[in-house]
Amino acid sequence: MTIGVKYLGLTPYESTWNEMKNFTSKRDHSTLDEIWITEHEAIYTLGLNRKDFKKPLRDDIPLLHVDRGGKITYHGRGQLIIYPLIDLERYHLTIRSFVTLIEKSIVGFLSRRDIKANAKIEAPGVYIENKKIASLGLRIKNHASYHGLSLNIDMDLSPFDAIDPCGFKNLQMTQLKTFTDDVSIESIGFEIANDIKHQLLNLKS
Repeated sequence: MTIGVKYLGLTPYESTWNEMKNFTSKRDHSTLDEIWITEHEAIYTLGLNRKDFKKPLRDDIPLLHVDRGGKITYHGRGQLIIYPLIDLERYHLTIRSFVTLIEKSIVGFLSRRDIKANAKIEAPGVYIENKKIASLGLRIKNHASYHGLSLNIDMDLSPFDAIDPCGFKNLQMTQLKTFTDDVSIESIGFEIANDIKHQLLNLKS
C-alpha cells in the first residue's frame, strides 16, 4: 500500500477544506492515503480553540471558522500548505506522534539548507530562534487525519501582525525567503510531502 502525493496549485481554502472532509468521510480501511500540496488566497482561519479569541485588527481579509485544532492563523500566497490525509491506525500513530513526525520533516528540510530550527512540545510548529516558520493544526475523524501544516516561504507576513498567531501574543513569524533564495512552493512541497510519506511507510516496514 502506498501514499499518493498530489500538487493542487493555488486553491480556494473553503472548497479544499470541503474536499478534505468529503474524502475523509467516504474513506474506509482500503482507501489509499493521500498528501495534498497547495497554496491559498488570503484568509484567516479560526480553529476549535476559541478561548480568549480576539478578532483580527483588519477586516479586508475574510475570517473562516474551521474544524481543525488550534487557534487563529493566516494563510496567503507564498505560503506552502500540506494536507496529510492519513489513516493513523494504519501506522499505529497517536495524534502527538504524528505531529512530531510532521515537525521532524520540516526541521529536516530546513537542516538540509543549513537552517537550524526546532519544535516545541508546548506549542506545536517549527521555530527559528523563537520566530515561527511553520504551523500545524489537525483534525482526526475515525482515526483519519485532515487539515495539516503551513510553512511560510515567500509571502507578505504583515497580516500576522493583525492577530495573535496560534493564540500567542507578540509571537513573531518568519519565512524561508529570509534565509535562502530556494523558494519554489511546488518543489519544496514535494520534498516535505515525500519525506512525510517515507517516514510513514518506514513505520509499516
